Amino acid sequence: MISLALAVELRAAGLVWKPAPGDRFAIPDRDLDDDVFVLSNMTIEVHQLPEGPMIGFNGTTEWALDDLEQDEALWLPREDQLRELLGGTFRRLERDADGYRVVAAIGGAETVFGAGSAEDAYGHALLRLVTAATT
Repeated sequence: MISLALAVELRAAGLVWKPAPGDRFAIPDRDLDDDVFVLSNMTIEVHQLPEGPMIGFNGTTEWALDDLEQDEALWLPREDQLRELLGGTFRRLERDADGYRVVAAIGGAETVFGAGSAEDAYGHALLRLVTAATT
């Protein structure tokens, strides 16, 4: 799973989350940093309200969290989502002794992004892509 720190960097760089069933997210700064939640049509779903998307926790009686504004949640994209967001810039994923390496063509040159997990390698490549697009 992508690290919380990298997810924070991606959001700060401008990565936009369009919540969908199966998406994972965390709720930082509420003593829930280590908990991962999953959007589901059964228990946690997105409600479109006039003031913006609201994440609703249906049937959660064991703790006091009924609704959460989308910007209070931190998206933790899956490996397939990160790869899809890289789009045509993605070249390949490699495994080496230190973990994983993603090769992506960003700014006209192939660049290697390494990390201990495939998700973080994809995330670092996407961070570079998003940063390059916004500068």
